[in-house]
Amino acid sequence: MSTRLDLSKLSLMDALDLAILIEMEACHRYQMFASQFGHSGGKDAGAFFASMVENEAKHGQEIEARRKALFGDTPAKLTLDDLYDVEAPDMGAPHRGMSLLDAFKVGLAAEQKAHDFYDVALSGITDSEVRELFTELRDEETEHVEMLKEAMAKLPESATAESEYDLDETPYL
Repeated sequence: MSTRLDLSKLSLMDALDLAILIEMEACHRYQMFASQFGHSGGKDAGAFFASMVENEAKHGQEIEARRKALFGDTPAKLTLDDLYDVEAPDMGAPHRGMSLLDAFKVGLAAEQKAHDFYDVALSGITDSEVRELFTELRDEETEHVEMLKEAMAKLPESATAESEYDLDETPYL
């Protein structure tokens, strides 16, 4: 997890833009995983990844609305090139036969990674507005971690079963 930015110098607008990009990066990664797995319409790894796409997109849209309310259409200075793998799940995480439980573990690790990013970044943030935002974002990631843990605890025993989907096979068109 990294950024190419000096986080101590972020303005509130830049911090909001960074948060939006972090959600966007995670959303894109989950989209890739969801398309790799597809899903049967039931509860499987592909369906889980598709639900995470929705969650990350929604969170990003909420932050974007906040940014727009504060800064209007002022162009962002930051791009996806300014960060890498802050909240996005690890590229190599999906694997052949991945169970629903395994998919949840991927999501849990990504949410924890985002929490840790904001938590560590706080130590170098001096701007009070940015500090307040990063604290809020860290706490939201804590909530996401807890929600995933609660959902994992409620998974049926069948959630540990490996999928029959083979990532090396090309789906029929």
